[in-house]
Amino acid sequence: VRSVHGVSYRVEAGQTVGVVGESGCGKSVTALSVMRLIQTPPGRFAGGAIRYRGTDLLKLSEAEMRRIRGNRISMIFQEPMTSLNPVLTVGRQIAETVMLHQQVGRREALARATEMLRLVQIPEPQRRVNEYPHQLSGGMRQRVMIALALACNPEVLIADEPTTALDVTVQAQILDLLRRLQKEMNMSILFITHNLGVVAEIAHRVAVMYAGRVVEDAGVYDLFEKPTHPYTRGLLSCLPTAALLASGERLRAIPGNVPSVLSLPAGCTFAPRCELAADDCRAAVPELIAVQPEHRARCIKVKPI
Repeated sequence: VRSVHGVSYRVEAGQTVGVVGESGCGKSVTALSVMRLIQTPPGRFAGGAIRYRGTDLLKLSEAEMRRIRGNRISMIFQEPMTSLNPVLTVGRQIAETVMLHQQVGRREALARATEMLRLVQIPEPQRRVNEYPHQLSGGMRQRVMIALALACNPEVLIADEPTTALDVTVQAQILDLLRRLQKEMNMSILFITHNLGVVAEIAHRVAVMYAGRVVEDAGVYDLFEKPTHPYTRGLLSCLPTAALLASGERLRAIPGNVPSVLSLPAGCTFAPRCELAADDCRAAVPELIAVQPEHRARCIKVKPI
């Protein structure tokens, strides 16, 4: 089974790239592949390259990868309660990362952990550093995950749905925090989410994924102003608007379900749900073509530049 097919995007220094799509489209698998956290076996990298500053991460030994993972490239995982160790204090968990990568003593590492908790705006960091994950709220645990990921001043941060399951107030605080830290540290962010509102607020570029492939890739303004792929247009039409709510009409929805990777349809994987689909769409998988400078889409119906 191929969980992702030829996914390709780039993240420039100081830039945020949003990766969006429905559950099961391959967003998290792609991120785990960048970190080389896919369990092998049974998983394997069938081809391609993952380049960080020109170095192919797939060609590094595990020891070399450990020096990059959590140090130069860090990741915020989806579920802070299951990602944090429940029997260790949050301060010790942050300190372990600092001790491993920065080669400092325990006292200095704990001081760094306290400073990181202060940086992510956790109140009373001197007390919180000695608390366990279950003693913190969901928003606090998410901030601890961010502190853990940023403890070694990474150049690239992969945020896998960091605001899911948080209320909108805490979500806004987390997004503001990431924006501020990015500006201070000139950090690149790969932001994975299914929330288009969050993408519009934080991303510079957007890659839309469907059934393991990137179907559209564009700057955030282009994507929202001129969505090209039928799937992207369908996602945007599902968003509630003031006019729609005032009219009392039902929210629109894309018919059907995301296909299973075990039995993908022939040709364009979105064809069974697409109102524009024709026989040509089922003949072969469309290429990702440029429809404008810095704007690509995977659809035979669009006109290339």
